[in-house]
Amino acid sequence: MRTLSDILEEYEFLEGDERYGLLIELGRELEPMPDALKTDATLVRGCSAAVWVYPSGAQGDALHFLADSNAAITKGIVALVIAAVQDKPAAEVATMDVMGALAPFDLKNQLSSNRTQGVPNMIALVKEHAGRIAAA
Repeated sequence: MRTLSDILEEYEFLEGDERYGLLIELGRELEPMPDALKTDATLVRGCSAAVWVYPSGAQGDALHFLADSNAAITKGIVALVIAAVQDKPAAEVATMDVMGALAPFDLKNQLSSNRTQGVPNMIALVKEHAGRIAAA
């Protein structure tokens, strides 16, 4: 998976529809999430499209997530969130300002509010999991 800084570097050179194209591409590059993990327990509430996030375990202290969405642009936004936290130490993710890390993408002005409304819930779920792992 690309780093958030690599994605931002490419994103800044693009305009309008090209940015949508990049988000779709990022969504396609997400590690596949088995359908068996797409359950009510892994569903992120408050998203306009279906979004699932599953903590697939930690290697050492590094968190790893599987995620998916049934909508291409939303899946790209999911990929951005995952890129911000993937394979980082749980303690770092638990205290990380993920919204701040995503701020340079200016998603609120680039996308409709329907597409971004679930982002805080997804971030909260990821940080909650990180907090549990860090405290253990």
